[in-house]
Amino acid sequence: MPKIYPEALLFCILWAALAFFGWSRIGWQAAAALTVGLFVIIMPASALTLSRTGNFAVERGVRWSILAVAALITLALADLS
Repeated sequence: MPKIYPEALLFCILWAALAFFGWSRIGWQAAAALTVGLFVIIMPASALTLSRTGNFAVERGVRWSILAVAALITLALADLS
């Protein structure tokens, strides 16, 4: 069985919670955008960062920064609706 990394698990839980929050406050479009964004934005950004730098700390920073920006946008949109 593969090792479970707590930091990666926490990231996934927080991203799912953000998608659920978007769904409950904004609508299904927000949840869909966050879910698709996980695959369309984070996966390629992580792969590109790792292939160019090979530095997992930089990749982690990029990933968490994307989550923070997505959370800020979601919270701003929730306040507007």
